[in-house]
Amino acid sequence: MKEISLSITYRLYSPSELCAADAELVEAARQATYSSYAPYSHFSVGAAVRLADGTLLSGSNQENAAYPSGLCAERTTLFYANSRYPEWAVHTLAIAARGSDGAFLTQPISPCGACRQVMLEVQHRHHQPLRILLCGTEAIVEFNRVEDLLPFSFDESFL
Repeated sequence: MKEISLSITYRLYSPSELCAADAELVEAARQATYSSYAPYSHFSVGAAVRLADGTLLSGSNQENAAYPSGLCAERTTLFYANSRYPEWAVHTLAIAARGSDGAFLTQPISPCGACRQVMLEVQHRHHQPLRILLCGTEAIVEFNRVEDLLPFSFDESFL
């Protein structure tokens, strides 16, 4: 047997440490939570992306009584970006959430596995790293590539 260690790199910021462009993207993700349709979980998630040309887009989670039919904010936003602007790479994705009390979460939330897989595909599609900001009111976590959120990922090399 051989034991192997895995390490990832990420940065932890306070909201006041963000540059103006990142602060704008985080605010867009937060504002997107208000268009969430979450009558079952009461957990509103918003996502926003900045495309390579500077365009900002956002989306939110959309629930359904048949739970598998709903869609996370991250996938809603990334699919919209790729369908509307297929020629532009997604440079940065920001994710924010509000709990059932309506308040923004103090600590960042992490995307589900399905969203991580879609993020990986977006990164591969455009042949450049996808930067991710996980946003809480007290902390922002920055990843500079999807593989740090999804080690041992499945991609086209397995097909």
